Amino acid sequence: MVTRRRLLKLTGSAAAVSALSSCTTASVSAATRRRALGANDRIRIGVIGCGDRGRNAHMKGIYRHVKETNFEIVALADPWRVARETANGLVKEWFGRDAQQFVSYRDLLAVKDLDAVMIASCDLHHTAHLEAAARAGLHIYCEKPLAVEFPDLVRAVDAVKAAGTVVQVGTQIRSLPSIVGARELFRTGIFGRISRVEECRNAERPYWYHYLKEVRREDVDWKEFLHGLPDRPFRDDIWSGWYGHYEFTRGPIPNLGAHFIDLMNYITGATLPTSCVCLGTRSATWQDEHRFTCPDVIQATWTYPEGFLVSSSNNLANSSGSIRKIYGEKGSLDISNWSKPTFDCEGAPRRDGAIRGKNEVQPVDHPDHFLDWLQCLRSGKTPNASIDAGYQHAVPVIMAMKSFESGRKALYDPVRRAITLA
Repeated sequence: MVTRRRLLKLTGSAAAVSALSSCTTASVSAATRRRALGANDRIRIGVIGCGDRGRNAHMKGIYRHVKETNFEIVALADPWRVARETANGLVKEWFGRDAQQFVSYRDLLAVKDLDAVMIASCDLHHTAHLEAAARAGLHIYCEKPLAVEFPDLVRAVDAVKAAGTVVQVGTQIRSLPSIVGARELFRTGIFGRISRVEECRNAERPYWYHYLKEVRREDVDWKEFLHGLPDRPFRDDIWSGWYGHYEFTRGPIPNLGAHFIDLMNYITGATLPTSCVCLGTRSATWQDEHRFTCPDVIQATWTYPEGFLVSSSNNLANSSGSIRKIYGEKGSLDISNWSKPTFDCEGAPRRDGAIRGKNEVQPVDHPDHFLDWLQCLRSGKTPNASIDAGYQHAVPVIMAMKSFESGRKALYDPVRRAITLA
């Protein structure tokens, strides 16, 4: 008989698909693992990935709501000892006791009476951690991008839907009151037919330099971090600067563009593109001893069945000219500053007087992204960034990178649920 621990070890490997699909009599199903959360039950949460994002965004983000939502962090997993121990310091300060600490997410998922996990691991790891947590019957908060490879995305999304767990994807900007307000404004039809949505995200330097730090080999489980990639000598600038190494993340279109695509989907109601072309250069400007392989200048353009083009341009070698804008026939919505989006009718060919001058979008109250997830754990409602929303940002960014890698147009077939190259 295949044990639950064996299932968890298989998840994410090549053997996982056949083993998991054949084990219909597995000892612990997602439904039996997941307990019903009563109004007074304390939610028991584990954190997978205890680095900067896991500690300073996820852990601190939910702790703001601890009194009103009644939870505790009981387990931590990270291949880096320093990250685990630093995260445990927060747990001890907040809850007065140590969390259980693990190198591997597999061991964390076996913790008794765990209700939910937060996934803030390396981009490459997201789908394996998501799939395993869903198969274990746990509720999940998962960082974006949801996936960097399409087969992994499909497998993880299917596991979540089969399990019926509450999943919030970490595209938290859509929960800002300003963005909720922008969505409500858009729904009035004030902008008319949309022709184009664009993002120009520019910076003086690639963001991955910010994360570089000295890391000792003896503090790291290098094999766990490589996650099935070919073995290679340990390098601390790969470990800490993985955002700049293509195997682990794919660069700014998936990592940063996921937010842009998600905002566009959320505001306009668009879902999935039909095609994408993407061109870029790998570390064209920033060539140094770190040998980064992610593109630092890259641009992708998608066509959507709604009839408009969407483009994301990233120049990590000059910060001038950043913008995010939705262009309509009666006006434009500027979300360059997503905390204070604005709208006007300048240049709109069919402006009808409904928009006069430049205006700030009126915010609409909404729980922050972490509170929304915590509330949904008890109510059973669908969070603001559901697993479907995650799929809808992941497909476009994966299409872009397949086009970038091949030099060909990427196509998406929603019926076959397949990405192909033209």
